[in-house]
Amino acid sequence: MAVIRSIRHFVWGEVPATKTERKLLLKIDWFILSYCCLMYFSNYLDRSNVSNAYVSGMREELHMYGTQFNVGLPFARACSYDVKVHTQNQQINTIFTCGYIIGMIPNNLMLQVVPPRIWFPSMQIVWGVMTFCTSAVTNVQQIYAIRFFQGIAESSTFVGTHYILGSWYKPGELGKRSGIFTSSGLIGTLFSGVLQAAVYTHLNGIAGRSGWRWLFIIDGIITMPIALYGFLMFPDVPTTTKAFYLSEEERLLSCERLESEKDKDIDHGHLSWGLVRRILGRWRWYACSLLFAVSGETESFGSNNLMGQWLKAIGGFTVPQVDYYPSGMTAFAIVSTLVCATWTDATKSRARWPVLVYMAISGIVASICILIWSSPIGLKFFAYYLAGATYAGQATTFAWANQICADDHQERAVVLASMNMWNNVINAWWPLVFYPATDAPRFTKGMWAMIGTCIATLLVTWLVWYLERREKREKAQREREETEEKRSRRSRDMDEKSVRSQAVSSRRSHESA
Repeated sequence: MAVIRSIRHFVWGEVPATKTERKLLLKIDWFILSYCCLMYFSNYLDRSNVSNAYVSGMREELHMYGTQFNVGLPFARACSYDVKVHTQNQQINTIFTCGYIIGMIPNNLMLQVVPPRIWFPSMQIVWGVMTFCTSAVTNVQQIYAIRFFQGIAESSTFVGTHYILGSWYKPGELGKRSGIFTSSGLIGTLFSGVLQAAVYTHLNGIAGRSGWRWLFIIDGIITMPIALYGFLMFPDVPTTTKAFYLSEEERLLSCERLESEKDKDIDHGHLSWGLVRRILGRWRWYACSLLFAVSGETESFGSNNLMGQWLKAIGGFTVPQVDYYPSGMTAFAIVSTLVCATWTDATKSRARWPVLVYMAISGIVASICILIWSSPIGLKFFAYYLAGATYAGQATTFAWANQICADDHQERAVVLASMNMWNNVINAWWPLVFYPATDAPRFTKGMWAMIGTCIATLLVTWLVWYLERREKREKAQREREETEEKRSRRSRDMDEKSVRSQAVSSRRSHESA
């Protein structure tokens, strides 16, 4: 039994103290994680499907040239091997990224004033409708417009969910939930490759539509029911929830169990200009934004579909194989994310930094293996699959930021959004400089950039760790000083009372005499 309890503690965290809390945790796990994971799954499915559609006929049908695709989406990019590079070819990814960047902070601030159960599904419906529209495009200019507005709508999901998770869960519960959520997006990527291969095989040409067009239709069909589920079942945040499946006792408990956590701010809403002063006057916004702006670029192996580009460039692989084989990298990314997130929750200190060290070292090893071009193909497969470990830091980085900013819910919302925003600011130009499609299959420049990025990740990780420790020491010092001041004040009050008491006793004795 002791072994089972230990395994249970490692996998799912501390056992809640009461039956009521266990029941509450089960409910919020089901309704929050189920909707957020399904939402992010459909979000990532859309991004990955553009990548897969590109290598499955969209490029030829829409007459896309050179690096045109490199500017279409921030997380999933495919390949072009035409020698001719047209300036128009640099627009799709950048346009999506610009919409994504513009939408992040406003979307997270909207969660302060609009119930999340309304905002999340509304944004999902917007990008679902635009996914349907993508299936009917006749030229690349129409994709430009669709991808920009899709970027604004889709930017609500990732950072918004991390804000919601930080609003409901304790630090010891947060890492693994963040890992499960992040993995759902990776599963979307994994499923997209399988889906595209199946669609290309079975639906290509049906009703006069190409396989890649059917892919977007199916994607939209998947998205809409998930949005309806969110409207009906999402519980908002603890202080405002009106979910019908939570009793009044459970609603109160959802707040009380977080209030018991030291320095946890569970308020919601009430935006003011004081927020700007608080954010700019602390180190958190600067350091956390820098951390993910740098560490997020270690995901470039998967986010730019380098393995798919490599497979297509060297030749000898069918379209379904080009779609399927990169799924191994995604599978390893999912395993790494879940194991690392679970481990960090199980540690007493809830330390998140070791995961960033692990992913940085994995990225360096993978890059070196690919740079040695004379190495066998099997070693390159190993390197690309190992590169999936670079996704492991995504969940733990945002869980770390949630912990750092736990005492200010508004600052937390802005910091989480800013982290992803600055990473996408880098993404707007990083792939064009270091991973242009015309560099396939070697990506020599990109591999050296990856090694530099991984080293920079290690340095920034140390910086955030140092600043967090310094803040905790200073806070502990202030608390000790306040405690000493209170003790000193009580001692002075007691001395004054003692003097007054002696004076009264002396006066009474004198009067009696």
